[in-house]
Amino acid sequence: MRVDVLCAEIGSTTTVVNAFSGIRTDNPHLEGQGFFRTTVLEGDVTVGLNAAMDDLKSHLQTDHLSWDRFLASSSAAGGLRMSVHGLVYDMTVRAAKEAALGAGANIHQITAGRMSRSDLKKLHENRPNIILIAGGVDYGERETALYNAEKIALLKLDIPVIYAGNLQNREEIGEIFQNTGSPLYIVENVYPGIDRLEVQPARKIIQTIFEEHIVHAPGMDKIRSLVDGPILPTPGAVMEASLLLKENLGDLITFDVGGATTDVHSVTEGSDDVNRIQLYPEPRAKRTVEGDLGVFINRMNVFALSDKKRMTRICGIKEEELEDSVLALNALPKNPQEGALVSELTFTALKTALHRHVGKYRDSFMAQGKKTGSEGRDLTAITTIVGTGGALTRLDTGASLLTEVFTQGHKKDLLPQALPRVLIDSSYIMASLGVLSREYPEAAARLFSFYQAENQTRRVPHGGS
Repeated sequence: MRVDVLCAEIGSTTTVVNAFSGIRTDNPHLEGQGFFRTTVLEGDVTVGLNAAMDDLKSHLQTDHLSWDRFLASSSAAGGLRMSVHGLVYDMTVRAAKEAALGAGANIHQITAGRMSRSDLKKLHENRPNIILIAGGVDYGERETALYNAEKIALLKLDIPVIYAGNLQNREEIGEIFQNTGSPLYIVENVYPGIDRLEVQPARKIIQTIFEEHIVHAPGMDKIRSLVDGPILPTPGAVMEASLLLKENLGDLITFDVGGATTDVHSVTEGSDDVNRIQLYPEPRAKRTVEGDLGVFINRMNVFALSDKKRMTRICGIKEEELEDSVLALNALPKNPQEGALVSELTFTALKTALHRHVGKYRDSFMAQGKKTGSEGRDLTAITTIVGTGGALTRLDTGASLLTEVFTQGHKKDLLPQALPRVLIDSSYIMASLGVLSREYPEAAARLFSFYQAENQTRRVPHGGS
């Protein structure tokens, strides 16, 4: 059997392979899916990938499978790890952080101002996949970024470096990293002027470096030789899909609940009323990643944040037995009671992640009286909630959990007054659509629209549509 495109998503706990046909027609469709656990611990992620492909062939009832293109995304072995170094935390550092997170990175170190000896020691020990240096608006302060660049260059880490700061420093930055072994990429300033964010150029180059240079997990070099198209960090692929869907669905927020993390992606310009009182600028597309909110690998962290009485009531488990029951959970629930526990963990992950992502109204008191401003992410214009990731796509309760989370916001939260509609990526193709959208944007949009219409009444089985 021959298909147009295979798209693999190599996650922290699960590897899925999606097969698509009709990509160049008006009727693109999902032929089928194959699943297997991700085999980082076995020392080679291709073991899990090959098993997922065997599962796909079984569902397609074929012994031979060929394809025109093979694309992929990955968050195995921690995904894309970055460090960010800027001048002022609420300005250049925050802009650089937004660029890195929006590209799909997990940030392992952030520094503001001149890096200290302990900062440099931590950078040497962390050895991120990419280092991002920012600092200074264009034609503004120059010395901090140059100082940090010189100190980083002396470490001779052989790690790709992106410079996205004051444009006046570009020539000197190039000289500093010459002959250091660290590939240097210079892009537009992420904070070119006061209250101006320009994060998209940095995001694009981060994903390019990921594709060209990064081998995260054992066996990823073999996957690079197999894949003939882009490999994106999975969170970056979900962001790409969210950006694509925004054009069709309007302002939206995407929740991606996984075994290790919960990611929240929002694409919105916000509302005029809130924009007028915003204290700091926000990007059009924003991602927050909660590394402590995974419902399998980090399930005990989530359990600690959960309402135990609620879990007891809903799951039918005595409160003193809850902890052992959560400890014993499998990556895939094996019975209704395990499913109920995962559902409650997912609810806690969603509620906590939304609370951390959304902005707030802030009151300040002056001689003239109380003044209300806003700080953080404005979600008041959101009209659609999208749920994806292993937990939300496998649970029958995914849509109701998202609805409930949005009814429990605080009055100070910058949330929409009307409850947004909820769409669940039941066919589990959103990350694949993000990868597809790089080369086949129209097909990716049609695929999501079709499967959303279909999945309002049924789930797509692993064997196909």
